[in-house]
Amino acid sequence: EIYFRLRQELGNLAMFLFPPGGAGAGHAQAGSRPGLLPDSSVVAAALRETPYAAEVERVAGQILRHRFPIFGITVETGSAIDWRRDYLHGVSTGTPYFRRSPYLDFSRAGDHKAIWELNRHQHLPLLAQAFLLSGRREYVDEAFRQVESWLDANPFLRGINWASALEVAFRALSWAWLWHMAGSEMPEALRARFLTALERHGLYLERNLSVYFSPNTHLLGEAVALHALGALFPAFPHAARWAVTGGRIVEEQLERQVRGDGSHFEQSAYYHVYALDFFLLYRVLAEPSVTYDVRLAPMAEYLDALLGDDGMLPLIGDDDGGRLFHAYGERAGFGRATMATCSVLLERPEWLRGLDDLYEQAVWWLGAGVLGARSAPPVPRVSRFFPDSGVAVMVADDVHLVVKAGPLGEGSGGHSHSDVLSLTARARGREILIDPGTFTYVADAAE
Repeated sequence: EIYFRLRQELGNLAMFLFPPGGAGAGHAQAGSRPGLLPDSSVVAAALRETPYAAEVERVAGQILRHRFPIFGITVETGSAIDWRRDYLHGVSTGTPYFRRSPYLDFSRAGDHKAIWELNRHQHLPLLAQAFLLSGRREYVDEAFRQVESWLDANPFLRGINWASALEVAFRALSWAWLWHMAGSEMPEALRARFLTALERHGLYLERNLSVYFSPNTHLLGEAVALHALGALFPAFPHAARWAVTGGRIVEEQLERQVRGDGSHFEQSAYYHVYALDFFLLYRVLAEPSVTYDVRLAPMAEYLDALLGDDGMLPLIGDDDGGRLFHAYGERAGFGRATMATCSVLLERPEWLRGLDDLYEQAVWWLGAGVLGARSAPPVPRVSRFFPDSGVAVMVADDVHLVVKAGPLGEGSGGHSHSDVLSLTARARGREILIDPGTFTYVADAAE
């Protein structure tokens, strides 16, 4: 570990002193690799008259006014976005070398999660979707202005937005989606700068994988993003190596992080959805061997049991508010879109609770053809005990109980904080008893 970290820090300093990238980015301007992801304009045409399209435009309209939905509230930034500001607590940080950023000091940086959530840039693909669904140019123009603003305010390896490799991974994936959906609309003057910055995101990820720091969903998400950049942008000089390295880590983590009963080893229902989405996106881009699906299917079966017939996630364990794709809407309902993607990919029609569950994720990842996916009557629910996680799901008529009676998560507890014997009860589609997970990560001690 000491050798790994020394190499990592020396490599970071070398990149800081001699910023890489640029030469390969110019070659990538011809576009990303076709065929791995569906034509977004065809997808948008298929969704144009749906309630989902109307909701995308509604949220995109807020973003045009710089009103960002984050963690269930709306953050208003004003006309000029300060990308390093915690708007909830009124604290901004500067641009020191990223290892010197005081992101864990609440008094100096505020709540770093609030800053990072905005800087994941997941609203940029949403703006691109709104453009494709409506034809209104103002949406992508706003997305491109924000990219330029971010590049001006966040020099490579400087400031809080380079302090976490997972956050860099999320932003890289958002940029990759923006390029896939609307790269052809990007102004010529921005294209080379954007692609150079995206290449640097890949170089940063390769150097800063959380092999020892957080070998959980952090490492998994970073590896998924590294593989995606390598697969989608083959003209980048190190793309082939990124795809191999990222792919190897993802497949190793599927074996390591998923227990025999299908549960994710961090013991959080919300993080289970998170991890499953990571593994699913890799499945879409890499098309691994059939043995991959053998490990993936129990994860989906576990989530299906937690969700029950009404598809609402019992929030046992941590919930950081994040989501891999389309981080909007009611968090407890995110699992429905994940199960819809699983239903199509793993050919399990009984997991598709409604055709509209395909709109948020599956159709953008797999193409408009999935809208013809068949559903099947749900299999009658039975009570199940998942021995590795110690989670019992008990069902009787329209009553659905979930009890966490097992151990804490991996290492120091993973994301299963203070949840031994947590339970939730639902009846007739309503929560009647809840025992929620972590209140917040960073806050006043008394709070």
